[in-house]
Amino acid sequence: MQNVRWWDAAAVAVAVVIAAISLLDPPFGADDVGVWAVAGAFLIVHLIWGRRCVPVATTRTHLAVSIAYAVILAVGTAIEPSFAILQAFLYPFVWSTSPNTRSAIIANLAIAVAIVVGYAVREWPAGLVVGGAVAALSVGFSIALGLWITRIAQFGEERARLLAELQAAQGQLAAMHRDAGIADERARLAREIHDTIAQSLTGLVMVAQRTERRLAGVEGADAASARRDVELMEQMAREALTEARGLVASLAPVDPEAGLGEALRRLANSFERETGVRVTVTTDASGLDRELEVVLLRSAQEALANVRKHANASAAEIVVTTAGTPPEVVLAVRDDGVGPGDAAPGESGFGLAGMRDRVALVGGRLEFGPGRDGGTVLRVVVPGMRDAVRRDEPTGAGA
Repeated sequence: MQNVRWWDAAAVAVAVVIAAISLLDPPFGADDVGVWAVAGAFLIVHLIWGRRCVPVATTRTHLAVSIAYAVILAVGTAIEPSFAILQAFLYPFVWSTSPNTRSAIIANLAIAVAIVVGYAVREWPAGLVVGGAVAALSVGFSIALGLWITRIAQFGEERARLLAELQAAQGQLAAMHRDAGIADERARLAREIHDTIAQSLTGLVMVAQRTERRLAGVEGADAASARRDVELMEQMAREALTEARGLVASLAPVDPEAGLGEALRRLANSFERETGVRVTVTTDASGLDRELEVVLLRSAQEALANVRKHANASAAEIVVTTAGTPPEVVLAVRDDGVGPGDAAPGESGFGLAGMRDRVALVGGRLEFGPGRDGGTVLRVVVPGMRDAVRRDEPTGAGA
């Protein structure tokens, strides 16, 4: 029972019962007044001090409150033995609010001693025997029941912890299966595009070149017009082939299990081999949540795809930094190309709307615009969950 109002109601109820018992035997004398006064003192101590122990008190506070209750019990029992009914409230209270088992047992023994003292003061030496018997029975039952309930509670907490760990593991496993499925599908699409569309476009470029060579020796206006059409066909096929290769590169899976820094370097190496654009990578974050690493990695892939298609750049840079309190992880992709012009995320041809939506799912934001010294800068800012920070020196993609 961890609700303080229930304990307040129980305290009032036991005080009323104690007072009612004394009212059953008129006429009333000094002992009855003393019982009422001690019962009132108990209520005052509880409402001002004792209720602050709920749900769990510190060791020092619990001991102090237990001693105060024990003194009240001893005084009340010395005046009227029926006042010992207060133990029906005190034993459960000290068990429920104790910070540990040791404190609970000490409080139980203090209450038992108070009963013995109260009975002994009331009627010596017979009260010592009666009080000892009452205290022994009550404290024995209280400690046995308390230890049993404590053991059940500990077992329940252990089961809850194991259940939480199991649910977390199941969630991680489901996320891994989902990520693996997504990666497999992306790889399949990349293979399909490479083996079908890209190959067909490559063949179309070769056919156009062969046709152009055959038409080179043909005279006449019709031949000249045909050559221009063939040149246009070759140009369009090359542009489509470039787009297809860009799609293959953006869909190709990059394993984030090796860490974000290593995955970015592999991505940069692959991009440099395919395009000739030099890419440097600098990372300043580790221990990131896996979901954040995937978001940052996919954002970098999309940013490089835009560099490939639109920037006409000779160099690019990927920088990952952490800053702020609470920490934020910032991915910045810069190039030295022609700049974004009037383009904005979501406009046709830039494919940044999907990246913006992906980043928003993890509570981040996307910034896109011209660089201070020219070119284009794309920044992705996500809330950071990290265990450690390390600095990786800038390296060329081909290093």
